[in-house]
Amino acid sequence: MNVNWEGKEYVFEKPMLVSRLLEKLEVSKEGHLVVANNRLVTEDHRLGADDIVRVIRVVSGG
Repeated sequence: MNVNWEGKEYVFEKPMLVSRLLEKLEVSKEGHLVVANNRLVTEDHRLGADDIVRVIRVVSGG
């Protein structure tokens, strides 16, 4: 799968859960959203080897 995170491209050959991807990228699941093939996915979603994935940092303020 191709993963875009903060302007960098990563390639992972094997399918994995979103939660595992976030662990590999060393980012928190609470502070990030994952979009696979233009669809928002949850941490228990299995990403396929052919997926196009974006990891997006969540920003909040008041």
